[in-house]
Amino acid sequence: MIKTELGKIDIIDLGISPYKNVWTLQKELQQKRIDGKIDDTLILVEHEPVYTLGKNANKNHLLQNRDKSVEVYSIERGGDITFHGPGQLVCYPILDLSNYKKSVSWYMSTLEQVIIDTLGSFNISANRNDGLTGVWVNDEKIAALGVRISRWVTMHGFSLNVNPDLRFYDGIIPCGIFEHGITSMETILDQPINISQVKATLIQNINDQFLKERANA
Repeated sequence: MIKTELGKIDIIDLGISPYKNVWTLQKELQQKRIDGKIDDTLILVEHEPVYTLGKNANKNHLLQNRDKSVEVYSIERGGDITFHGPGQLVCYPILDLSNYKKSVSWYMSTLEQVIIDTLGSFNISANRNDGLTGVWVNDEKIAALGVRISRWVTMHGFSLNVNPDLRFYDGIIPCGIFEHGITSMETILDQPINISQVKATLIQNINDQFLKERANA
């Protein structure tokens, strides 16, 4: 685990770590943030392959032809089903929105903007899709969002497809959306992407978006 500090947001880079371990860590950190025992914290991680279902997910979106060796977790975030795995950068902000803006819609929109700005740094033009969460390139989803907020402190977050094996998505209906596909930075740019560079850019964009809002709060 690498821990650094960016302004007043602590950055914890876990490298590659099993989903269950990080899920437990998130819950511990969220409670500590609620109790005022830690500062705002951002977890960055790649997971071993896993499917996760949000609290309102349709279990039929987990397909029978999936790789049965991939673990499945039902969790407390919003949203439907998604995949996490190596080559996908996952970001879990543990933030007290009382320090920024007490608005779920603002928070989700800000996360989307962080991802859009990050992709723009790699010459990928990304956008929102009206009525659907996440970030898109044309009609294909490149980043998924799902959060849980307790007493205005966040957990869970988003995943950005950098270089993942997209075949894992064949085992699910991603986010319960039938009519759109899934893409990655590697697929769009037709070359492997250095995930460390993506992390650095993402951290800077989080700094720009959230600390700017904190200064104005």
